[in-house]
This record gives sequence, structure tokens and C-alpha cells, in this order.
Amino acid sequence: MNTIIGITLKGIFRDRVFQGILTASLLFLAIPSISTLSMRQVTELSITLCLSLVSFILLLLAVFLGGTSLWKDIERRYTFSVLSLPVTRGHYLFGRFAGIAIFMLLTAVVLGAAALLVVLFVSSGYPPDRPVAWGAIVAAIGFDALKSIFLVAFAVFFSSVSTSFFLPIFGTIAVFLIGGATQQVYDYVTSPSGQTLAAPVRQLASALYYALPNFSAFDLQVNAIYALPPDYRGLLLTAGYCAVYSAFVLVAAAAIFSRREMK
Repeated sequence: MNTIIGITLKGIFRDRVFQGILTASLLFLAIPSISTLSMRQVTELSITLCLSLVSFILLLLAVFLGGTSLWKDIERRYTFSVLSLPVTRGHYLFGRFAGIAIFMLLTAVVLGAAALLVVLFVSSGYPPDRPVAWGAIVAAIGFDALKSIFLVAFAVFFSSVSTSFFLPIFGTIAVFLIGGATQQVYDYVTSPSGQTLAAPVRQLASALYYALPNFSAFDLQVNAIYALPPDYRGLLLTAGYCAVYSAFVLVAAAAIFSRREMK
């Protein structure tokens, strides 16, 4: 499986994805100028923009790398060559996922470093009313990376089901949108206003809340912007939730891919 991980990383760098990320990171240079549009919260706005840019780039990578990697292998007949070796389909799938996950972490480190430099530059010129919570910013970037890896697991799952790139791409986007809304829907259903809904509807919403992914737990932007200390126990639970749910999705993907007919 280590060989497949290495091949995955080499393929990503060969496609010049990393060069594209470095080019996109040039957008960080515009953030200090844009942040000055806020007369009173320059540093807070720079943190918001930096974290939003990091999150957006990681989302694009998760969708397109996770959704097209397996499809490209099948189209290029590379999968048949690999599976002719003493490698199971499950190991091949896990290797692909692990390679993309490592690349996502590397990307998060590069983009996170750029974001921290921008915030340091802006905060030195426009001192904020409250100290910058560097730990909260690092945690926000780290959990954004964790969320993107979680999303890659779903992209790999959809890739194991479909032979085209449409289902992996749009299915992953749908999971991202649903996962970002589950917490809000659950909060509404359990609020006094939601009690007006029929009991079966509230029960169904609660069941879906626990069954569907919840990406709101990975969002630490508010903590980073307003220097609020994160709940470290909650972060550990979120990391464990991500690991268990991702493992379940990948095992299901491996089971489907192992029984899939290759043409």
C-alpha cells in the first residue's frame, strides 16, 4: 500500500496540482489591502479572509482530487496494471485515499503558513483590540484539513460506485452541502419553534442528524476571529468522530469496489 501512496503523490505533483495551489496562494497577498476596508476590525477581517481562502482551496482539492483520481486510473487502464500485482482492491483504494489525504495535509501546512504570515503582518500594522489567538487559528486550519480529508472519503466512496466523474464530483458536493446544514436543521427541530412540526418529521430529522455527516463541528472560525478558546475535549471527540465515520465510509467503498466489474 505504501507503493500506491507514493504513486498517488507522484501523480498529483506530476499533474502540477501543487503548482496551482502555490499560484492560488498568491491571493493571500491581496488580503492585507482588502482588510483595510474595515476601519475598526482590520485584523479580524484578515483572519476571516485567510481562513475562508484556506477552506475554499481545500474544498476544491477534496472534491476534484477525491472525485477524479480513481476515475482517471480506470480511464487510463492504470487500475488493471496495478490490480494484476499481488494487491487487493481494498488496499489499492485505501492507498489512493491515504495518498490524497497526505497531500491535503501538506497543502494545509503551506496555506496555513501563508495565512499566519498575513495575519502577523496585518496585526503588526493594525493592532487588534484583543490579542490574536494563534492557537485557535492553527486549530481552525487543522480542522479544516480534517474536514477536507473526511470529504475525500466520500469522494472515494462515490468513485467506487460510478465509472464516470459526475457522481463523485456532484455527490461529494451534495454531501458537503448537506453536512453543513445538518446542525442548523437539528437546532431548529429541537427549538420551541420546531415543536410545531409533526412528531414523525421531528423524529426523522433527528435520525438523519445522527446518520448524516456533521461538518459544522469542524468550523472553528469564530474561535479564531474572536480569540475564543476552543473546547479541546470537543475537538478530540470531533477528531474521533471523523476517524470512525471515515473508516466506515472507506470500508463500504472497498466492499463495493471489490465486487465491481471492471471493463
